Amino acid sequence: MDITVHHPRDLSAADRAAWTALQSEAPSAGAPQLANPFLAPEFALAVGRCRSGVRIAVLREGGRPAAFLPFHRSPLGVGRAIGLGVSDAQGLVHRPGLRWDARELLRACGLSVLEFDHLVADQRPFDNGSWQPHASPVIDVDQGYQAYLEQLRAQSPKFLRTTLAKERKLGRNAGPVRYVHDERDPEALRTLARWKSAQYRRTGRSDRFAQAWIVRLVRELFHTRTDSFAGLLSVLYAGDRPIAAHFGPRTRSVLSCWFPAYDPAYAKYSPGLVLHLRMAEAAAAASMDYLDMGRGEAEYKDSMKTRELRVAEGWVMRPHPVALGHWAHRASRRALRSAVLARPELRDAADRLFRQAGRIRARG
Repeated sequence: MDITVHHPRDLSAADRAAWTALQSEAPSAGAPQLANPFLAPEFALAVGRCRSGVRIAVLREGGRPAAFLPFHRSPLGVGRAIGLGVSDAQGLVHRPGLRWDARELLRACGLSVLEFDHLVADQRPFDNGSWQPHASPVIDVDQGYQAYLEQLRAQSPKFLRTTLAKERKLGRNAGPVRYVHDERDPEALRTLARWKSAQYRRTGRSDRFAQAWIVRLVRELFHTRTDSFAGLLSVLYAGDRPIAAHFGPRTRSVLSCWFPAYDPAYAKYSPGLVLHLRMAEAAAAASMDYLDMGRGEAEYKDSMKTRELRVAEGWVMRPHPVALGHWAHRASRRALRSAVLARPELRDAADRLFRQAGRIRARG
């Protein structure tokens, strides 16, 4: 196995094409998670334009690319999955059946440790027995939109009935409901960013759109369009007014649900739920396989999902003082968070505290 490490801008066109080919072949090869847009070369290249320290390892067999690993490297040799914190799928994009040595890979990349929070399935060489699994719900649309609606009617009949009724009421009270699956107006993207920032502040969460590199990344992806990848902005209108929107990357087979938001003035109509149904309908019409709603608990995800994928959080390391220090720091933080999440009374109290802090900041 020959391993070379490149800055994203130095990756050859031939290597980018090989990377895309591995992704395109992944679903039929039994590794559908590798087709996720967060694992696409376009996403890695966009992050590389927005942040320093981004690198791509290319694993070759007989001179031919067999796998690609995008990552972020600190000056001390601490590695993080590319886009960690905003990426919903991470790992090595590889040919079927490839086996690699994790420590050898880290050494070639100049890393003592490599951290993930959304490691996709079938990455066994990274498995050290300490990974924390998480569910990532998805909406399957490969059998068509009507088949998906029939499944919803069976598993979430009240949810579907109520959401469709609210959509009809929205049309009567606010104007004809119109959905644009691929909106190219930059002003609509800026509107979505304002809604999302307000939502983060309102709920006491960290505002991702207050971080300049994330704002630039979203803008970069919005203007990225290839045959196999695009940053997709979808907007729900009532009359001529946008009332809900979503931005996320997509490949030919997968749409990642990334940044959804809506105008709070229309909250009683659940426009975000209506938007997701329209997104599923459009994805089915485009012959996509599924929408990945991302890791994290939410009532609407439980109502809309058809199944769950698995992602994992943790790290792989080789013997090194920096790796041991990183492990000690991360392990203590994970233990505290796990203790809170495992006890509903602590989890609910923490959520109330975040929301109260958000309301105080909003008033200030």
